[in-house]
Amino acid sequence: MALDDYVWAAGVATELVNTTAEVWRGDDRLPDPAALVAFAKLHGDGPGHEGGPGALSALARRGGAAELRAVHALRTAVRDLIDHPERERLVAGGTALTSPARGATLVPGPAHGNRARWAVPLREGATIADALSLICGIGVLGVVHTLGERRFRSCGAPTCKGAFIDTTRPGSRRYCMPGLCGNRLNVANHRARRAAPRAPRPGDGPEP
Repeated sequence: MALDDYVWAAGVATELVNTTAEVWRGDDRLPDPAALVAFAKLHGDGPGHEGGPGALSALARRGGAAELRAVHALRTAVRDLIDHPERERLVAGGTALTSPARGATLVPGPAHGNRARWAVPLREGATIADALSLICGIGVLGVVHTLGERRFRSCGAPTCKGAFIDTTRPGSRRYCMPGLCGNRLNVANHRARRAAPRAPRPGDGPEP
C-alpha cells in the first residue's frame, strides 16, 4: 500500500462503510464471501495497491465465513471513526487499522515511472480483512494529515444513513453516493414542489 495514495484508500473506506444494511434499508451488500470477492475485484485494484491486478480479490477468494465476519467488524470500526471525527480519535483509530503492515519501505511505482515511493507491505499470511484494514487506515491517516478531520461526514441526504470521507479538492461533497443520493433528493424535492398547493397570486379570485 503506497502511502501517498490516500485518496484512493479513503474511497475504498467510503465504499466499504456504505455496504451495510443500515444504509441500504435492510439489504446488506456484503452478505456472503462471493459478495466480498466482487467488492475486492471492483474496488481493490486502484493505484494504491502495488500487489498487481487482482491481488486483493485473490485474497478475498481465499477467505471464508470467518473472514467475512472480520470485514463486517472492520467496516463497523471505520464507520465509527467517520461518525466521531475528532483528530486524536482518527489518528489513533487509523493507526490501529494499519497494524497488519510490517514496516515502511521504498518500492518502485510502475504508474509513476518506477520512481521510488514510500509504501507499507502486508505481513506474511495476511488476509483480505488485513488488507482492507491497512487500506482504510492509510486513507484515514492521509486525509487527517492532508485535508483535516472536517472531511469525515454523514450523508447530506435526509433519507440516507450513509457516510463518507471527502477527498474532493474544494471539500464540498455532500452525499455518500452522489449519483444516487443526490438524484433521490432532487426527485423528492421535485415531487414536493408539485404536490404543494400554489400560493395565491395578485389578481387571483373567484370568477365573476
